Amino acid sequence: MDRKSIRPDFLVVGRILGPWGRRGEVIVQIDTDFPDRFSPGNMVYLNGKPVEIENSRSQKQHLIVKFFSINSIDEATSVKACDLTIPISEIKSLPPDEYYIFQLIGLDVIASDGMRIGNIIDIMTTASNDVYIVETEKGELLIPAIDDVIKSIDLQDRQIIIEPIDGLLPP
Repeated sequence: MDRKSIRPDFLVVGRILGPWGRRGEVIVQIDTDFPDRFSPGNMVYLNGKPVEIENSRSQKQHLIVKFFSINSIDEATSVKACDLTIPISEIKSLPPDEYYIFQLIGLDVIASDGMRIGNIIDIMTTASNDVYIVETEKGELLIPAIDDVIKSIDLQDRQIIIEPIDGLLPP
């Protein structure tokens, strides 16, 4: 089984881009639809260890975050490029027909006529819609995650049924 298809223990919710100032604050690229995870008093994991958020504030498309345990520019620099994670048990429920990326990776993609196309190996997020990257016997195939194409997603049976539009599948 592909490693990506295994449910992770932790989910990435942000990435430290570097230090901000000299008192231990860091710039965080948010990788969650729930930025309130970075509210003061909340816990996230850094290098596998829980860290408590002292405060946070928006800075353009990022957050400036201060952790209680990071108090200098040197400490903030040492965690540059580290992921911030949460235990999978703490993920928030999504509305119907919305899924976390980790839930879709590894699903079988099947055409509405029953033909197996391949497995989702990655998901590309674009401004208009997600695109599922599917590994097939002939290489990678890009499938737009739009209502005209995606007919059903069944997490229990680990499959997605699609209705291929003209030109989507190779001849």
